Amino acid sequence: MKDRTLLVALALVMAIPPIGAGAQPPQAPQPRHGRLFPPQDLGLLERPDRALWQKPDQIMDAVHIADGSTVADIGAGAGWFTIRLAQRVGPKGLVYAQDVQRLMLDAIKRRVQREGLENVTTVQAHGNDPNLPENTLDAILMVDAYQEVENRVVYLRNLAKALKPKGRIGIVNWKPGSGGPGPEPSERVPRAVVEADAAAAGLKVLDHQDLRYQYLLVLSR
Repeated sequence: MKDRTLLVALALVMAIPPIGAGAQPPQAPQPRHGRLFPPQDLGLLERPDRALWQKPDQIMDAVHIADGSTVADIGAGAGWFTIRLAQRVGPKGLVYAQDVQRLMLDAIKRRVQREGLENVTTVQAHGNDPNLPENTLDAILMVDAYQEVENRVVYLRNLAKALKPKGRIGIVNWKPGSGGPGPEPSERVPRAVVEADAAAAGLKVLDHQDLRYQYLLVLSR
């Protein structure tokens, strides 16, 4: 009986893998934003031909951005669109350049200073909170960033809170497929998905336009 007990004990010990041989180390907590644009790749956002295919003036016209407007650039990145918004709204207007990454906001501050613009305020967002003042914005633009949002319906609702009653939200994102610039096909969000998100958030689709590689959706409360 003692011999049998000893054999069972030895078998159990041998079944336990040694440390470092098949044992999995504890997993580090995963970041909440797994698809954020890396700051070290900011140069990719500054392609010389970007204005030709992205049509910034057409986008700003569709969202009714004019002299004196108060607007927000969501996921502003390196500030490519922020600068154009600031020039459009003029000294009587205001642009909130918003991003979740501090390195992006620091880059925008340097860029705004070089351009001599005094109508841009940087804002750091947190999770699904865009961190914008309520009922103050004439327009909100989210360009090339929709795929990075955690909970899109909640986020759209929170964006809508920042709008004035007749304010507009412009969503610019990549068409499905692999053509042209932009993220991997698996990361692209079809227009129909954004429209469904907007409906779930209680927003209306006022307009949609096709750009060369992208689509524009204009939303309102």
